[in-house]
Amino acid sequence: MKDWTADKRWSDKFLPQIKRILGEQLIGEPPLEEDQEHGTDLIVLKMDAVRVACRVRRHEYLARYGDEFTIRKGRPNGTKTELTKIIEGWGDFFFYGFSNEQETDLAQWLLGDLKALRLFINRNLCAGKKPWIEKGNADGSSDFACFHSSAIAGFVLASRSSHGTI
Repeated sequence: MKDWTADKRWSDKFLPQIKRILGEQLIGEPPLEEDQEHGTDLIVLKMDAVRVACRVRRHEYLARYGDEFTIRKGRPNGTKTELTKIIEGWGDFFFYGFSNEQETDLAQWLLGDLKALRLFINRNLCAGKKPWIEKGNADGSSDFACFHSSAIAGFVLASRSSHGTI
């Protein structure tokens, strides 16, 4: 079974790059009037706590799964997972990326709005539909809810791949 701490250490090496990307997406230039009247050169789009869930996958999965994102749905030990936390209302944004082959950079990423994801999940559940495809790890350590971002209205706020915007 996979070791959670080893996986976390691996993905945490991408945090400096993720923080730079989030800064570019969540800090903007204000209207000219803000600068002229209030001395504002940059504006943070939200001032209270902003919670961002992050997941980075290895490059080997990009070709097969680059058009989808997964969120951990279950563990054999019953630990509360990311999907449960998101459904409970935790989190504002979701950063999902794939590393490059050298595992030194991100080859592809998206920034998603968790409010849009929650709405998508709730609407589907209320209509009696399963809002995700279930996938499991080969080693049995986790199962995941798989989504196609293009199916979720308003979810993708920003995205990039080594080939441009996705």
